[in-house]
Amino acid sequence: MSIRVMLVDDQVLLRTGFRMVLAAQPDMEVVAEAGDGVEAIENLRATAVDVVLMDVRMPRLDGVEATRRICAEPNAPKVLILTTFDLDEYAFSGLKAGASGFMLKDVPPGELLNAIRSVHSGDAVVAPSTTRRLLDRFAPMLPSPGKPQHKELGRLTDREREVMLLVAQGLSNGEIAGRLVLSEATVKTHVGRILTKLGLRDRVQVVVLAYETGLVRAGGGGG
Repeated sequence: MSIRVMLVDDQVLLRTGFRMVLAAQPDMEVVAEAGDGVEAIENLRATAVDVVLMDVRMPRLDGVEATRRICAEPNAPKVLILTTFDLDEYAFSGLKAGASGFMLKDVPPGELLNAIRSVHSGDAVVAPSTTRRLLDRFAPMLPSPGKPQHKELGRLTDREREVMLLVAQGLSNGEIAGRLVLSEATVKTHVGRILTKLGLRDRVQVVVLAYETGLVRAGGGGG
């Protein structure tokens, strides 16, 4: 079954370019387009979509608020934020709103296609290290580390907490496996349990939560 994609951007030429790239793929199809967040939400009520490519700066309803409303719905599609500038504050807000990652609009076509496939399979598409770099810059916007911690953190085992900290510090499953002398499959299992216990969608949200709760400090390691 093809991956059903919706393009959301107020620039028609950009949507046309993305549509041409996606249309050439045997495993993808563009099933809807929208010029702003309001239209995107309306289209989702009538069309089944797997992945939304979401611009951020749009009229009527920007991509961040649209992402927040979309991700709050049950069985929501995955959202990829598209930004013009790396480390855009909108990308930070988009991740907080529930997006599975962000990409630059001038990304090479192959990377965009791989990102869509990764998101569709349940992975986050920005490296945790990239997300950390983003959060390091915008850490002042986060609550202070002294705030009450996420109530579900107490449900994590010592090993799961250890894995969570390494995920938040930008390590891949393979790197975590090497650090903790575990198999990569075991690490993947731990990550899955962390996501389930904390009610998170992907690794990006693990990083965001680690910053919010002070488990990881901006520019540093564990808190």
